[in-house]
Amino acid sequence: MKIVFSALSAHLGGGQTYLINLFQFLPFGKDLEIRVFAPSSLKLRDHPRIRRDEPAWPTKNSIVRALWEKWVLPGILKAEKADVPFCPGGVVGTRAPAACKVAKMFWSMNPLDLRVQKSLSLGLQQLRNWLLNRIMLKSISEADLAIFISNYARSIIESLTKAKELVTIHHGIGSVFWALGKSAVCPDFLPGKKCISYVLRSDDYKHHFKVVSACGELSRELCERFSLILVGETNLPEAERVKALIATLGLEDRALLLGATPCQGLLLLYHHAHLNLFASSCDNCPNILLDVLASGRPMICSNVMPMPEFGSDAAVCFSPFDSQDIGQVLTEVLTNPKLLKKLAVATVAQSDKFEWEDTSRKKCSELLVLAKLHKVGV
Repeated sequence: MKIVFSALSAHLGGGQTYLINLFQFLPFGKDLEIRVFAPSSLKLRDHPRIRRDEPAWPTKNSIVRALWEKWVLPGILKAEKADVPFCPGGVVGTRAPAACKVAKMFWSMNPLDLRVQKSLSLGLQQLRNWLLNRIMLKSISEADLAIFISNYARSIIESLTKAKELVTIHHGIGSVFWALGKSAVCPDFLPGKKCISYVLRSDDYKHHFKVVSACGELSRELCERFSLILVGETNLPEAERVKALIATLGLEDRALLLGATPCQGLLLLYHHAHLNLFASSCDNCPNILLDVLASGRPMICSNVMPMPEFGSDAAVCFSPFDSQDIGQVLTEVLTNPKLLKKLAVATVAQSDKFEWEDTSRKKCSELLVLAKLHKVGV
């Protein structure tokens, strides 16, 4: 059985993390072969049954990639006698050979989130998201198997279109996030005070502005005890707005913007933070939130779905749109040692539900079932 992965859009972050972990634990039987089209920057597991390629076309450009998928990939699928073409990104404009069973995974919630659409100024970005909305829905409806990474996203798609076969398989937590332990040395970049950490790039719907505003309203006693650490790209318009707010509120010594930080730095930050925070209002299966669970440190998070789906009882939730609510939850948790301890224990228990090995086996099982249907001509 042959499965062809079309993963040329996985240039950064979550897309690469997903594929690296998926292939690390993917179970291989004697009759399974995989061909992967992916960027050269993606470092995959070496295995005799995995063959990877990068097209000669400059597919980092989304328009060129779409043309390659439309005109070149169908011929490759036919020549390879592929049983299942699988698109982890959810959107591929390929017309697979008639006999193939097509599997697609729904990834990004942004094009379907009305709040995100309203936050975009009129122009190319808004047009792009509008087109993606329609392409994604059409793509999912035409797939023989639609894989969702949260029950929330699945419910949204089910309300908008019909799909032939649906399954929910959450992401997992990388083993490195469990392996660090409490013995790790506290990183030099952390200030002397206990810290509240928030790791996520600065976009409007990540609500860094509201988080900083909330910290500016904390009591003097809490301000003296805790620092806010913001980690993520700082070369974005929202980051500039947050920097200006920090200066306006006089929080330069209490709110630190670290910028993008390597994985090892994130590991140390999660494990040494007094409290981890996640304030996004638009996500599908947030890897950062899952990784934070494995740290065994207390967490608070956005009450917008799907964050409560993954945080469950291991997190106290707040409205990311309301700085006063964020501040009240911060105060409630930071002044309650028993609650902090309870949350720390709960994060470990919750993290046990998200193992990459389990995720990989479930996904492989679904794809193999699809491939067998192709073999028997169903």
